[in-house]
Amino acid sequence: MQFGGALAVTLMPRAGALGVVTLRLLAAAVVLLLICRPRLRGHSRADWGTVVVFGLTMAAMNGLFYQSVDRIPLGPAVTLEVLGPLALSVLASRRAINLVWAALALTGVFLLGGGGFSSLAPIGVAYALGAGVMWAAYIVFSARTGRRFPQADGLALAMAVAALAFLPLGIAEAGTKLLDPTTIALGSAVALLSSVLPYTLELLALRRLPASTFAILMSLEPAIAATAGFLVLDQSLTAAESAAIALVIAASMGAVRTQTGRGRARKAD
Repeated sequence: MQFGGALAVTLMPRAGALGVVTLRLLAAAVVLLLICRPRLRGHSRADWGTVVVFGLTMAAMNGLFYQSVDRIPLGPAVTLEVLGPLALSVLASRRAINLVWAALALTGVFLLGGGGFSSLAPIGVAYALGAGVMWAAYIVFSARTGRRFPQADGLALAMAVAALAFLPLGIAEAGTKLLDPTTIALGSAVALLSSVLPYTLELLALRRLPASTFAILMSLEPAIAATAGFLVLDQSLTAAESAAIALVIAASMGAVRTQTGRGRARKAD
């Protein structure tokens, strides 16, 4: 997913951030609809409401994130974005130890901004934090959609909703550039790397791994994003930025383990 994000950054001069999101969502929707072939009948109004909200959440999450990486490096952007799921985990657990994880995360964010975000574009930071809020919402509605639709049918339908919702924005920014064959090919590659393969592999992983283990592995995304930014985009990190990313990863892992420990204690009771 993070290497797909790095490829998307290289495509932005061709089609703009909104154009790249549009290509990614459209290509991903086409592939998922062809693979899943979801049924359109037999679903309640509540089912459709859930999948529509899930799709709009995906559109907002991707749009905000790509606006962010258009302005700040990939590693810091993902580090700020992951604060959304971290906050969700902390709030869900409601234990005093979570104050430690929150403090670690805030220290990481403080370091990342050089004590005041002087080294990062403020609008890029705002977009990344907004993407984090949408990521937390994505987790909630992904789970609800998964309970209402079989296999990956809900994901395919939600991706179609996201693509249709974002299409006017992409056309407004990129126009006929979206029809360039090279741009379409690169956008399709971004879709495969950032949407189709990751989401499919996540579904397979969650069938074989405990959710807590999966969440801890997902907490490593900022480090992987920083690596992708360095290898693909030549975006280097300072020592302070590297330490900040490490603190946010540690906070994410700690929050997940705390929530898992609480769940085990309840089962024991």
